[in-house]
Amino acid sequence: MADGALNGILVVDFTRVIAGPLCTQMLADLGATVIKIEHPRTGDDTRVFAPVQDGESAFFMAYNRNKQSLALDLAVPAGAEVARALMQRADVVVENFSTGVMERLGLDLASARRVNARLITCSISGYGRTGPTADRPGYDPVVQAESGMMSVNGFADREPIRSGLPTVDLMAGLTASNAVLAALMARERSGFGQHLEVALFDTGVAMTTHLAMSYLVAGVEPRRVGNAGISTEPVGVFRAADGSFQMTISGERAWQKLVRNVLKRPDLLDMPDFSGNLARLANRDALHVTLNSIFATAPQQHWMQRMRAAGVPAGVVRSISESVSSQEVKARQLIGSAPHARLGRVANLRNPIKLSATPVREPVGAPVLGQHTHGVLREVLGMSETAIANLAGTGAIPADG
Repeated sequence: MADGALNGILVVDFTRVIAGPLCTQMLADLGATVIKIEHPRTGDDTRVFAPVQDGESAFFMAYNRNKQSLALDLAVPAGAEVARALMQRADVVVENFSTGVMERLGLDLASARRVNARLITCSISGYGRTGPTADRPGYDPVVQAESGMMSVNGFADREPIRSGLPTVDLMAGLTASNAVLAALMARERSGFGQHLEVALFDTGVAMTTHLAMSYLVAGVEPRRVGNAGISTEPVGVFRAADGSFQMTISGERAWQKLVRNVLKRPDLLDMPDFSGNLARLANRDALHVTLNSIFATAPQQHWMQRMRAAGVPAGVVRSISESVSSQEVKARQLIGSAPHARLGRVANLRNPIKLSATPVREPVGAPVLGQHTHGVLREVLGMSETAIANLAGTGAIPADG
């Protein structure tokens, strides 16, 4: 297989949980060598997150494939010295400690960049490294609430709800990886690295996109509409005779296709309450009642076949197990397996990026804690076995390697 786009790039990863590990996993998938520094006794917090299979967390495995694990106690001076040596050799350092922790450990990023002028450093935090909220820890559900995202998620007559996925964490991780790629490109021109900052709160606010612009430009406060459309109708989860499906109609051509070719009810085009998008928005409840009464007369697959033939966007509401077992997932080769040091081979959710010349790396399962400690010390830092044994004697690394 050809080398990945980031082959030869060394990333030192001080991150844990979701946003930071997702960022560095994206870089690893693209070919970078990622050294994940973990506490020798506890490792990443998510190593004990449920569900756990044979001592290995599925949660941890989701965000840490293609990485090397270095068990290193940064609170031990010799451990911090090893970390500094790695930073001197690195192309990229990513951290998501609470504000001030890296400095207290003697690992401040500004000093590292003075020693290594080509170094790119990235800090992922809850609320930024400066300002009155810099010391607040960042948690995805809290940021969903404070950013305004939760206010538009759910049904109008019920409490706001958060997304079932850690949406802000995921987007912050992807945003950070995007920033690193931009900084690597800039370094090709300037020869110098730079510091990058991504905050969960900033990311959450940015994710409100057109909803925030609705207020900023037009003074319109977006509200919760459940599964319905905010700007166009009909949109939502509808009920067939044997199950639910999601349908999104955007524009008059799609509405006419639905009415004429799928529902076989051209009379709906003549109803004033449904004539034009604004009318359908104003009469959303009546529209959904009418559509559900029609959809209830036949099973899901009847409607799916008609909609696909007509080019009307719709899909069955699947469970996770149904999704990962679907023909679409198989056809796109989104699920594979990867070698794992303890479990043999494990199922793997593949990176969705497909590159023709510099393909995504063939996956290796997430490392067990400290799996690569001696290898990193020997191969990256050039330490002898005697030096490694002496380091273990300080308590900076496990005595058993």
